[in-house]
Amino acid sequence: MKRFFPLTLPGFLCCCFFLTTLFAAAQSGQVRYAVIPENPRPGEPVTVSVGAAGGVRQAVLIVDGKRLSRAFFFPVPVGEGKLNFMAAVLTIPSTAQPGTALISVESQTGVLSEIPVNIAGRDFVSEVIELDPVLTGIRVDPDPQKTAESEHLWAVISRTGRDIYSTGAFSPPVSSTRLTSFFGDRRVYKYSNGASDTSIHAGIDFGVPTGTPVNACGPGRVVLARFRIVTGNSVIIEHLPGVYSLYYHLDSIEANEGVIVDTGALLGLSGATGLATGPHLHWEVRVAGENTDPDAFISRPILDKDAILGRIGY
Repeated sequence: MKRFFPLTLPGFLCCCFFLTTLFAAAQSGQVRYAVIPENPRPGEPVTVSVGAAGGVRQAVLIVDGKRLSRAFFFPVPVGEGKLNFMAAVLTIPSTAQPGTALISVESQTGVLSEIPVNIAGRDFVSEVIELDPVLTGIRVDPDPQKTAESEHLWAVISRTGRDIYSTGAFSPPVSSTRLTSFFGDRRVYKYSNGASDTSIHAGIDFGVPTGTPVNACGPGRVVLARFRIVTGNSVIIEHLPGVYSLYYHLDSIEANEGVIVDTGALLGLSGATGLATGPHLHWEVRVAGENTDPDAFISRPILDKDAILGRIGY
């Protein structure tokens, strides 16, 4: 299977030196914006920061006139003697086409500014997965419990709070580098009944044996730690307002809901519970509910305060 590797850290840091600070004027006065990175690929997160602006509410990605994704702004404390700023982290959907797009910075009453960005091109892997009768049933059979679990999951990962637990880069959740599936894979499921369906892989699959320690990728609060029919033993951590990491198909769970954890904290042991064709860890990141490439969070900090403050002119 062909692997398309993400931008390396040295390359990314080099690009960051050339990121442009984007300025726009609102009727209420001069408003300063910073967008990092300015040439994101489909599936990658974008940090939008606003300085000296009152009333900002959300950042919305607009492509060809369509509002594809959005994220709410939250206040970021900087330190004594420095002005705070507002930030929002949104994702370029993995289905977005390359080309010019806009990020609309909006208040409750209207648009403050539209910031141009360029969505770079990206290729994704295609794969076919054959399911036995049991796994076919997990995926296709109607079940009120599955529906309830899905609704609860969406309620968890679509919440935008105010707490900032993590601002740095993530660490991989396991020591192994063997990947069996990649972010954004275009999948075809072949069912045991002869039917088929398509989907897009929302995370990264690490091919590790049952019992491998699974660790928190960064500081945060455990907002879910329970068994789910489709994802098996599952753990979810909130890192920033709207930013969550997810760990699926665990053999056992060692974390408790509501607990604050640090990078490297043991969350559980890998396994093959739920809809899994073999032992592995499915690691996923959601930003404002949108599937997001976890590799991007390893390559750069979630919220680089120094870079942001430099770009908005503080």
